[in-house]
Amino acid sequence: MSTFMTDFARDIAPRAMKKARISAEGFIEAYNNGTAELVDIRVGSETAVWQVNFGLKIPAPDLPERLDELPKDKLIVVACPQAARSSMARTYLHSQGFRVKYLEGGLLGLVDRLKGGRAKDIQL
Repeated sequence: MSTFMTDFARDIAPRAMKKARISAEGFIEAYNNGTAELVDIRVGSETAVWQVNFGLKIPAPDLPERLDELPKDKLIVVACPQAARSSMARTYLHSQGFRVKYLEGGLLGLVDRLKGGRAKDIQL
């Protein structure tokens, strides 16, 4: 078994899983500090229905061909509506050498956190 897969299997434990995800609050802080980039991995039919108007938009199936668009000097935060696909995308990007987490609660959780007057909490 590869070293990556061995390390991945060891990281499935609940305590280790914390380092695979980031909360909306943690993301907002890192984004505002310029140390994180959001990557919206939803497919086109999803982004056509509702938008998040910041971050990179790279559908999950396109990630292998578009790795060069990801910043190497920032934490990559992958997000989908909730978290299932972004967790898988995080695993893939981690295997490619990126420092990456998935957004806990997904884009729906982030949008809920930023609704109304709280939208000003993120610096665009």
